Amino acid sequence: MANIEAIDLFCGVGGLTSGLTTSGIRVVAGIDIDKSCRFPFEANHPAARFVELDVAALTGQQLEAMWSSGTTRLLAGCAPCQPFSSYTRGKGVGHAKWGMLEQFARLVKETKPDLVTMENVPGLQRQEPFQLFLKTLKKCGFHVAYGVLNAADYGVPQQRKRLVLLASRHGPVTLPVPTHPGKEHWVTVRKAIEDLPKLQHGRTSKNDAIHRAASLSPLNLKRIRASKPGGTWRDWPQELVATCHTKESGKHSAGVYGRMTWDAPAPTMTTLCNGFGNGRFGHPKQNRAISLREAAIFQSFPQNYIFGEPGKDVSSKTVARLIGNAVPPKLAEAVGRQLLGAVR
Repeated sequence: MANIEAIDLFCGVGGLTSGLTTSGIRVVAGIDIDKSCRFPFEANHPAARFVELDVAALTGQQLEAMWSSGTTRLLAGCAPCQPFSSYTRGKGVGHAKWGMLEQFARLVKETKPDLVTMENVPGLQRQEPFQLFLKTLKKCGFHVAYGVLNAADYGVPQQRKRLVLLASRHGPVTLPVPTHPGKEHWVTVRKAIEDLPKLQHGRTSKNDAIHRAASLSPLNLKRIRASKPGGTWRDWPQELVATCHTKESGKHSAGVYGRMTWDAPAPTMTTLCNGFGNGRFGHPKQNRAISLREAAIFQSFPQNYIFGEPGKDVSSKTVARLIGNAVPPKLAEAVGRQLLGAVR
């Protein structure tokens, strides 16, 4: 098997690193400007070095010093995707965000690694920054494959469509074949979280600091009690319906204030995935939103993955952001296995 060493740009809490490591790739460093990522990244990946640094300030020479000599070098990452997501499109997200893809391309040119992989939102493929990234790869001698994959097809208990790119200077490369192809093979909400301890809204499990559910207002508690798995706020008595949903602009917002269904994957986890009113994030049976631990499991993180330092309180908002922004480890694992096969 090839001896691949990876550097994870924009590593976040370590979802991509987790999956690559499980596949058999050694991740030597994770780089991110967000200091809240340091502890969870290092706690879960002690063999990798966390570098708190803006990727725009990172040089190819610094990267070269992180890889061992004689290894197959992989540069991996998920550049910030806000400018290309359906949620933020048209909200004025500027060059400072999409410019991170330019920095990724710059580092590819400076280091010319053997392999490159990138994960991002599907809308990126239609934008000029992605086309320029492709041109950079081809000029540097890479064979490239990319496409939109559904994470549910790779064992992630979540519907999450992502643009995935693999590139190799060793020869042609292809996208990973689904390990859980189609609805009959998808991992469901039931299989993922049914065995977790029951939890009331506003409470935290005594055995797991992030099996923690947000508090519900009296009105939202009435709303979730009136909600059906897979249903919408249209099922509620009229007095529970929010004023904004009675207006023309809100009539199509059926995906908020919803419960998940047991026998299908969860919806896409976002940075607000622990809030009942932010999507279909209601527990299928219990009268609460999903906990942070459940959100992490829906992203396919191991159930014992550490997100905060023991004895220190980490805000739910921070943990939800780290989870929602992560690359699903199971999807990353499929990518890692594909890259290992490409250089044998």
